[in-house]
Amino acid sequence: MRPVERGDWPVDNEGVRRTFSDYPEARGALIERMGEYCSFCEGRMNASLAVEHMLPQEHHPGLSREWHNFLLACVNCNSTKSAKRIRLGSYYWPDRDNTARAFVHAADGVVTAAPNLSPQERRRAERTLQLTGLDKLPPHHPRASDRRWQHRREAWARAEEARDCLAASDTPHMRRLVIRQATALGHWSIWMTVFAADGDMRQRLIAAFTGTARACFDAATRPVPRAGGAL
Repeated sequence: MRPVERGDWPVDNEGVRRTFSDYPEARGALIERMGEYCSFCEGRMNASLAVEHMLPQEHHPGLSREWHNFLLACVNCNSTKSAKRIRLGSYYWPDRDNTARAFVHAADGVVTAAPNLSPQERRRAERTLQLTGLDKLPPHHPRASDRRWQHRREAWARAEEARDCLAASDTPHMRRLVIRQATALGHWSIWMTVFAADGDMRQRLIAAFTGTARACFDAATRPVPRAGGAL
């Protein structure tokens, strides 16, 4: 899960804090800050990307238009999280924690808690996956509406193909093309994993995906504890 920077509350040209008469009006500003990606599954969504309330507005109506309560979510992540009663401290959040340290992606499309977490951290990571359904096993029905697992598999295959093409023709132009393909497809964590041995490409991925929290990585692109976060 990509750690992101939502940034401060947007202001207008005169420096006055923007107001949202309804929360969907924040969508454009959120995309500008964090890119057109689901904050949870990381898929790129040219449409059907919704403003997600971290604390559901059904239980916290006073936060329904609160900028710091917003993320972006696809239909599947949004509907799975739904209006569950939650405590923020029971989960990891991409705008608060270094979620790159919490999860690992595999070639089979499965996302799991990182193996080096403490037992308490692992339970928290697993709850986070359950919250948005990222722990769901591959669907058995070919017409299943939740295709996030399949999209992760496809992204992994694309990333491996790009890595092999780069190995055959490692030029600055080819590296730019790979980044262009990655940002067009999304699934930042998968690209970071496939290019684990290529520090330059990882630096480029961190820089190219809008809103990635750069302070969550050291000079060698290793994830580090996030200031003020739980991980």
